[in-house]
Amino acid sequence: MKKIQFLLILLIQILFTANVFATKMAEFKGKVVDADSQTPLAGATIYINDLKTITSSNAEGEFILKNVPAKGRFLLEVRYVGYKTQAQTIDLAQPEGIIISLEPSIVESAEVVITGSPFSSDNKTNSLSVITIGKEKLVQSAGTNLIDAISRIPGISQVSTGGAISKPVIRGLGYNRVLTMVDGAREEAQQWGDEHGIEIDQFSASRIEILKGPASLLYGSDALGGVINVIDDLVPTPGEFKGDFITTYSTNSGLSASSLMLQGNNNGLVYRGRTSYKNAHGFQYKNATVPNSGFNEFNLNGMVGLNKSWGYSHLSFSRFHTNIGLVEEGPDNDGNYLDEAGAPVLAADAKDRTLGLPFQNINHYRAALNSNIILGKGQLKTTFAFQRNLRKEFEESTDEAGLNLDLNSYTYDLKYYLPNQGKWEPAIGVQGMYQNNINKGDEFLIPDYNSNSIGTFFYLKRNFKQGALNAGIRYDYKTINGKDLEFEGEEVFQSFDNQFSNVSGSLGFAFEIAKELVIKGNAGSGFRAPNIAELGAKGQHEGTFRYEIGNSKLKQETSLQFDLGLEYTTQNITFGLNAYANSIYNYIYPGNFNDETIAVEHEDGGSETLPVYRFVQTDAELIGAEASVDFHLIRSLHFENSFAYVRGINKANNQALPFIPAASINNELRFEPSIKGFENAFLKIGINNVFKQARFDSFETQTDGYTLLDAGLGISVNTKKSKLNIWATGQNLLNKQYYNHLSRYKLAGIYNSGRNVTFGISFPFL
Repeated sequence: MKKIQFLLILLIQILFTANVFATKMAEFKGKVVDADSQTPLAGATIYINDLKTITSSNAEGEFILKNVPAKGRFLLEVRYVGYKTQAQTIDLAQPEGIIISLEPSIVESAEVVITGSPFSSDNKTNSLSVITIGKEKLVQSAGTNLIDAISRIPGISQVSTGGAISKPVIRGLGYNRVLTMVDGAREEAQQWGDEHGIEIDQFSASRIEILKGPASLLYGSDALGGVINVIDDLVPTPGEFKGDFITTYSTNSGLSASSLMLQGNNNGLVYRGRTSYKNAHGFQYKNATVPNSGFNEFNLNGMVGLNKSWGYSHLSFSRFHTNIGLVEEGPDNDGNYLDEAGAPVLAADAKDRTLGLPFQNINHYRAALNSNIILGKGQLKTTFAFQRNLRKEFEESTDEAGLNLDLNSYTYDLKYYLPNQGKWEPAIGVQGMYQNNINKGDEFLIPDYNSNSIGTFFYLKRNFKQGALNAGIRYDYKTINGKDLEFEGEEVFQSFDNQFSNVSGSLGFAFEIAKELVIKGNAGSGFRAPNIAELGAKGQHEGTFRYEIGNSKLKQETSLQFDLGLEYTTQNITFGLNAYANSIYNYIYPGNFNDETIAVEHEDGGSETLPVYRFVQTDAELIGAEASVDFHLIRSLHFENSFAYVRGINKANNQALPFIPAASINNELRFEPSIKGFENAFLKIGINNVFKQARFDSFETQTDGYTLLDAGLGISVNTKKSKLNIWATGQNLLNKQYYNHLSRYKLAGIYNSGRNVTFGISFPFL
């Protein structure tokens, strides 16, 4: 029934879209000039995110946006290398067009338009704490996956299981408290598990917006800690066909990764296709290679759509496929990894790219229809998505999976933006999701279940000359029904039927108190219903070295966070400071209490003793701060520094919360010389200091601090039609042996990766 409702809503959307095809087409003209000399700037990029329309300025600095509505107010973004990116609201009914004056700047061009809010907005008027990371930084980060690539951003950490699996942590909150958005839809892929990474091709991200703090108002349950919004490439200008090719190689795990993308725009008919492949053997640290820690990954994704005067409609689809080795045991007392016969595994054998048992086989399919329909001066934005996640774990045999989970998710998101004159910006919305999960294997960790959720919200923003105020309220309702199960005459799971509901809201402001000095504040409540593992888990959780037992009586989590930020930007310095306090009621976490253990029997007749982790609740508080300061004393020299700290408190006993990342300081000195005949040359050196984590729960252990040395260099070589980008990035160059406090392999005595050097080439072509 829920599937039929989903399809009916989707059909109504398609029919409604067809009725607006006759909207009057128009053009919008303008000119981009230097603010000081008023000389035209050729090659500037002009973009309206809400219409997915893009163009560039000609030799006279003039531009034309074609196939846009004849009227309406939209946020226009203008970028040009060496100049400060500018965003301003325009009225498409303005017949004479506009002149946009850009100011020169030696500061790196930052993304100023934030899309993860009801209205695309200039970051200066956005009260939430948001960080954006562009494609170049993502590609050159040498991350083994998308989350690893952003894990050194202030306030961002990762729960890692080797090089293949990384789960995002924002300000000390992770798992189902952080929502990942892809193609405008929430990622649903068994993300409750430690060893369940996100199923996203990292090469498909044009940029990432990281929203820190409760975002339940806009996204509902599971956005209590924040949102990671993965945004794909801009569509080309009309009549343009282009693409890019990227390939990298990393020395530590032998990771080879390549991606090819092609896209075009034929008078508003837009299309894109991408294929990517990765392959790695076991990762290494000082004097050791971890057997069966390699992985391989093959991804396909594409998009086809229309960009017309009535708005846009894009259908995207993807298939993510990966095989990941799981490590069952750490090294012995001599630091050796042993095979089944008890003999040390040779380094050459540990580097074999053929995965052994156990391993995961994951297929994730996604289809999403994103549209923005112009209704007079209002807009209707919709997203309908279907996802299927097939997760298999092969433990005893490569022919038959033990754990075999089949998750189907249907999501919808409709937002209507009421007509406005730019001062008052109201929006209303409704979102929902239906899920069905089935066990198809003969081993079990979570029960079969159905889940249904719906939420509705109202949002209002008031813009002023020097800032903005915003407020909103939301109601959510969610049901989750676990099914009972008997297997070989024994009860495995008991059924349960739970309902959760919540009212949440937010109130925020952003105000320019002096030239280039902006203060921001936000008070927001968050909401999260317990996930299926917390409610119903019962079994050995492979790759985490523990046995989990859920609690179907758990209550929902709610939170109240206060966030205050200060941003200062001049020609030679940028400074940011954020402080926050987050109170979470009925905080859920797994713990090993009184050293409880259980003996687990295996099919081969063997057994092992595992610690038992039970899900419990407490009231909690997280207090923290992030700071960044970048000095640009001369055009070619940049000194970037950041600091992040979070303290988690279990209010029941005033002790530490588990799984809280350690404080860190990152410093990077970057030199960008001007070399005749070349572009984008850089040389950088970085020092990453992670402090000792001396605050930990009773079942955790202290993690010592460490310092890592990184470096990198790169250059762009001009060709006849494009340019060739070449770079090399080194991480942990001193081969430091260390544990990250959030590494799941720490429990088994397995260190994080040692020295790694990544070589990369990218070649955009027209």
